[in-house]
Amino acid sequence: MINHDIVINHARVMDPASGLNQLKNVGISQGKIASISDSQIEGQQIISAPGQILCPGFIDLHCHPQDPQIFEVQALDGVTTTLELEVGTNDIEAFYSKWNNQSPINFGASVGHIPVRMKVMNDPGVFLPSGDAGRKLANNTEILAMQNLIRVGLEKGALAVGFGLDYTRGASRWEIIQMFKIASEYNASCHVHLRGKGHLEPSNAIEALEEVIAASAITRAPLHVVHLNSTGMRAVPQLLDMITGANQSGLDVTTECYPYNAGMTKIESALFDDGWQENYGISYEQLMRPDTGEYLTAKTFSEYRESGGWVITFSTPEESMRAAVKSPLTMIATDSIIENGKGHPRTAGSYTKVLGEHVREKGDLDLMTALAKMTIMPARRLEARAPAFLKKGRIQVGADADIVIFDPLTVKDQSTYADPIKPPIGLNQVIVNGIPVVSDSKLEEGALPGKGILAKTK
Repeated sequence: MINHDIVINHARVMDPASGLNQLKNVGISQGKIASISDSQIEGQQIISAPGQILCPGFIDLHCHPQDPQIFEVQALDGVTTTLELEVGTNDIEAFYSKWNNQSPINFGASVGHIPVRMKVMNDPGVFLPSGDAGRKLANNTEILAMQNLIRVGLEKGALAVGFGLDYTRGASRWEIIQMFKIASEYNASCHVHLRGKGHLEPSNAIEALEEVIAASAITRAPLHVVHLNSTGMRAVPQLLDMITGANQSGLDVTTECYPYNAGMTKIESALFDDGWQENYGISYEQLMRPDTGEYLTAKTFSEYRESGGWVITFSTPEESMRAAVKSPLTMIATDSIIENGKGHPRTAGSYTKVLGEHVREKGDLDLMTALAKMTIMPARRLEARAPAFLKKGRIQVGADADIVIFDPLTVKDQSTYADPIKPPIGLNQVIVNGIPVVSDSKLEEGALPGKGILAKTK
């Protein structure tokens, strides 16, 4: 009889990839799922989980990891793999080296058009453009330099190519097509923050989605549209219809959302250039500083535009957010950002909010569908380029032991705009690569089993 490292007994095992939904005992050995059995199995550590759901760990395609605190906050929400695929990095080796042996959860990144453009144009911005990279038209030499840097990143194992077109409004449509061409060469998905938002013509989310669907059709690069809820706003139903049509036409287009009606971004960015009130459909009083909790006025907006910083935007109608969450097209991804304990509650609560509110309380989703949006759907988005994901998002023998155990009757987010890192309740155990990182809803001190996940290279 195999003596496993860890055995989890009497859990209701739910695996969206296979449809398994039964009481089972699960054994873990050497970082892998070694047994899924009706019979008793032996292990050095026993976790008893009657009445609990055991499912794959959650895969977040959209996190901005600027601080180890984010990894810990996400682990408590059930995330076992967190990925910076929208903004990305212009130095893949440096990104992975920075977090090697420093994270409780798995991590990875795209090579990003934003940081590549900032490097080529010597933009002084730290995370997002604050100079030429945001607003300047690139010449042919600069476009070629960007292509070369993206190719280098993909050669070094970047998982995807990231774009934030609303932050790089100076980028021409032709420039974006040239970047998509490089992604297509490497079968890398393009994770795009659309150039426009909302439903009002011109420069709305419908026009913006047309742009990148066209780029995908021209180049055959896979397309992934980030945070459909906060970009689409009132146009979410139309965007979902467009993505359905694109897929029916043979394109590879996916999308994601988070279960909140507010977004968060940098106040000094191009998103708040003239016309932002019409585009967002809001005004100063719907903007909040996460670090102070204050709602803005015309005076403080002008002041903070100069000094910079994060701002929360209450701009997505509730019905649009729920339409995004319920759609069979969407995955759940957080757009996580926390600095010094302040930020958006989506970092600490996105997954448990879906499980507690949208599954149990509102019935917007059944539990297996919700879990698929968090596990197998994001794994499948990346597995063609990064075969490591063939072993993630699944509860199957031989799969990586990235596992979440939660109480379906009590699981619920607790994070708020005032306390955005307050951990959820009812999410009890998180295991990463066979090592417990959350036990009894508390972090395991010193547990750093997270691994960097790279794509295959030519």
